[in-house]
Amino acid sequence: MRPAQRNFYEPSSAPGKGVVWEWENDSGSWTPYDMEICVTIQNAYEKQHPWLDLTSLGFSYLIDFNSMCQTNRQSQRKRRLRRRMDLAYPLIMGSIPKSQSWPVGANSGQPCSCQQCILVNSTRAASNAILASQRRKHYGGTTGNTGATGTLTAVRQSNTFAGTSLWSPTSASSGPNNNNISMGGGHAKAEQVLLPLSSANFPCSPVMPTLSSAHGHHALTINGQNNLNRPGTQRISMSTARGAVPPGVPALPVKNLTGTGPVHPALAGMTGILMCAAGLPVCLTRAPKPILHPPPINKSDMKPVPGINGMRRKTKKKHLRRGKNPEDVVRRYTEKIKVVPDEDCTICMERLVMASGYEGILQHKGIKPELVGKLGKCGHMYHLLCLVAMYNNGNKDGSLQCPTCKTIYGEKTGTQPPGKMEYHVIPHCLPGYPDSKSIRIVYDIPAGIQTNEHPSPGKKFSARGFPRHCYLPDNDKGRKVLKLLIMAWDRRLIFTIGTSSTTGESETVVWNEIHHKTEFGSNLTGHGYPDHKYLDNVLTELSAQGVGEDNLKD
Repeated sequence: MRPAQRNFYEPSSAPGKGVVWEWENDSGSWTPYDMEICVTIQNAYEKQHPWLDLTSLGFSYLIDFNSMCQTNRQSQRKRRLRRRMDLAYPLIMGSIPKSQSWPVGANSGQPCSCQQCILVNSTRAASNAILASQRRKHYGGTTGNTGATGTLTAVRQSNTFAGTSLWSPTSASSGPNNNNISMGGGHAKAEQVLLPLSSANFPCSPVMPTLSSAHGHHALTINGQNNLNRPGTQRISMSTARGAVPPGVPALPVKNLTGTGPVHPALAGMTGILMCAAGLPVCLTRAPKPILHPPPINKSDMKPVPGINGMRRKTKKKHLRRGKNPEDVVRRYTEKIKVVPDEDCTICMERLVMASGYEGILQHKGIKPELVGKLGKCGHMYHLLCLVAMYNNGNKDGSLQCPTCKTIYGEKTGTQPPGKMEYHVIPHCLPGYPDSKSIRIVYDIPAGIQTNEHPSPGKKFSARGFPRHCYLPDNDKGRKVLKLLIMAWDRRLIFTIGTSSTTGESETVVWNEIHHKTEFGSNLTGHGYPDHKYLDNVLTELSAQGVGEDNLKD
């Protein structure tokens, strides 16, 4: 369980007016700033400041309102930004509501006496006692008993398990030798929180359980507060026998390796707790684990994919085609406009009937600032000088991408670091494809140094989780997807260098908006099979990168 909150803003602030500030990412789409940064940018914009330094907020960026761009103060890389109007946040009538929590009444000091809240409160306490006992048994620690009042010491772990922050309560004796019990890995960062205790009892307080213990010296007494740092209401006296069921808590039938009987609902997780509270039967088994890889395969069982030559591709540092000079590339995909419409150029935000906003900043022979061109396929119009500026800010690979509709002109290439891609057929079927063998793709990219096309040239980048194994069904559609993935690999579009959405690590190799199935025999993480829409979805994603089925005909 994680705490949740909602924030309140002034009606005159950015969210109160429905203003959203966004920056353009590497794929050409727009990403909104965090709301606190949005508020700061909007305040500076309304005060007509020419620029804003975000260093004070912990970001090394400079916002230029004249050119509507964001500059990285370290790499000097510039990105476009825009101000967009959206729905305003709803107004709150009267005073701002007080913070709320669950179970009901936990903040008021008067706990709810409904069966569900009693169950949840007792489950929290019992589960922490069980976990603390396991840690004491592992590390040989002991705890002392407390009096009616005192202090509860909790060690909060910064690492999480299954999306839940873990707390380990420990007792605090009246003497100086208190034992703090921590949970999690040996390298977890911990912070110690001291919580005041009280021996107060309330008439409507839920009856908290007393568990019998097989080891008397492992008794754990917690006075007052529960383990989620909410106001406490009563004394809880527990010992940590595994498998004991508190009075008033329904027992769960359990199937496990030892065949032991009913255990506390805490061991069944939140789903088990809620089902048990509703009076539904719950059977607790070991938690399923995703099947990431097939059974071991001999090298002789790995066969080439039918219809595809070879079993390996490599990319080198400069494996991309360089285009001609920017003017030639822009002229190749545009048509000159004689009658210019009175609308905005969405690159420089100036009117098309006026000169380009890059006049005086960018000088190119043969392209005047007032010249306007129309892209051939989509028909969107821009200043030719603005298209040159956009091209110079990209990979300069001879291709253009319309900033409005994302239509690609030419062959788009990416910034994928050097590595290798292997693919072969294995004699196992994927869930949902019982009549087909499987195609296994293995990507391997080593760590290295970023080049001028990357966010921080000259700096190291990491490469976590390689080699990465991915899977496709060995049928006609799966082979078509593989051919397009090979083409995307050759164009360096599968991976890029950025910030991981999973770990938050920056300057690392990440997927580049083309989803892969990395789970072989299950779909517990959402990255496996069965998923009958996946092949169609990945074909759409490949097409958005300029790797469509029409490329196979060519």
